[in-house]
Amino acid sequence: MSKKTLFDKVWDSHVVKHIEDGPDVLFIDRHFIHEVTSPVAFLGLESRGIGVLFPERTFATADHNTPTINQHLPVQDPLSANQLKALETNSGKYGISHWGLGNPKNGIVHVVGPENGITQPGMTIVCGDSHTSTHGAFGAIAFGIGTSEVEMVLASQCIMQPKPKKMRINVNGKLGKGVTPKDVTLYIISQISASGATGYFAEYAGDVFENMSMEGRMTVCNMSIEMGARGGMIAPDETTFAFLEGREQSPKGEEWTKQVAYWKTLKSDEGAEFDLELTYDAADIEPQITYGTNPGLGTGISRNIPAASEVKDGEASYKKSLAYMGFAEGESMIGKEVDYVFLGSCTNGRIEDFRAFASIVKGRKKAENITAWLVPGSHIVESQIKEEGILDILTEAGFALRQPGCSACLAMNDDKIPAGKLAVSTSNRNFEGRQGPNSKTLLASPLVAAAAAVTGKVTDPRILMA
Repeated sequence: MSKKTLFDKVWDSHVVKHIEDGPDVLFIDRHFIHEVTSPVAFLGLESRGIGVLFPERTFATADHNTPTINQHLPVQDPLSANQLKALETNSGKYGISHWGLGNPKNGIVHVVGPENGITQPGMTIVCGDSHTSTHGAFGAIAFGIGTSEVEMVLASQCIMQPKPKKMRINVNGKLGKGVTPKDVTLYIISQISASGATGYFAEYAGDVFENMSMEGRMTVCNMSIEMGARGGMIAPDETTFAFLEGREQSPKGEEWTKQVAYWKTLKSDEGAEFDLELTYDAADIEPQITYGTNPGLGTGISRNIPAASEVKDGEASYKKSLAYMGFAEGESMIGKEVDYVFLGSCTNGRIEDFRAFASIVKGRKKAENITAWLVPGSHIVESQIKEEGILDILTEAGFALRQPGCSACLAMNDDKIPAGKLAVSTSNRNFEGRQGPNSKTLLASPLVAAAAAVTGKVTDPRILMA
């Protein structure tokens, strides 16, 4: 029997039909929808007079356009209000579960899926959002789709997709002080560039990922898309099973035992072949920070901005990027004055991220020049922050907690970084204007964000760690 990768095992078991010299028709187990990419898809269904084939396989939550303060009040922006209303109406009409504003299960789509046990190993999962790759942390094939594909999945529970090539990224060794999963993924992207994994589906392997929590694995898989990959996945193990056990939508009783037995088979066979294999040493990774306008333009925080000749992006785009940021080759990132700090998003809006942030700010005060937006990924995370005493630490240090939502990750709501201002952000993208017109973004971990929040400038978090 031929040796199969984890990716092959999951993909091949979901192929309904293979089209010769064309795409595969792939069955989809779980479909997440939100208010931005679904209204037009539902209009398409209506215009064709067709319904939703398996409404119980689709889950709706409001997140992109939602305000992160005063969520009990009517949403002011008319476009956002219309989209939120459309999601509620369409979900009700087609019998889809809907977690709107104020629902205790509401939150960012890629946070609420896993925490409710909807995301499970061996599944195919799609959403009209590029960071759907987050769910790959559970050993699922998860990727973002466009609005027309959202319509296709609603109507048929299938999607047409060419099978991507396979790559494996190995990271072994012991991570140093202050190095988080976010630093691991930013390091990998800086090594291969923001397009280095285009055409591939990545599997992350090695003891660094095996030793990560599920929150950490979700952060890594979330950023797979930022190196151009179609998605990323990690083989499920005891850490995965412990996370899922007892969650609302997880299997129960005998079904749980049966599923875990199947999930244990979901790993790449010894000797399975990949189209590309990359290996890195954990010892080479330090806390990271980006300096440019794509996630591949990043470096270790203690290092200087590299020269154009050392960067894979090409000199023209590299120089344009630095000009936009107002930085120069060879400059140190340490000490650059920061205006905003954003902790949150589907990349770093989980409880572990708030614990990390609080570990630095405890006993310190927010710097006066900093505006900080601390946004939990869900109401469940928000509750944990309060229960664990993290809110007390944050409040004591001069920070306020906002309500769940995508917030300043993509500036589709009121949380926009003003023009010309520099933000240290735990989100996933630093494109020009991503967080607000003419805003400037440095991507970093919750520890680096916390260090900036209390010092007012880019600071190596290791000097503030006990």
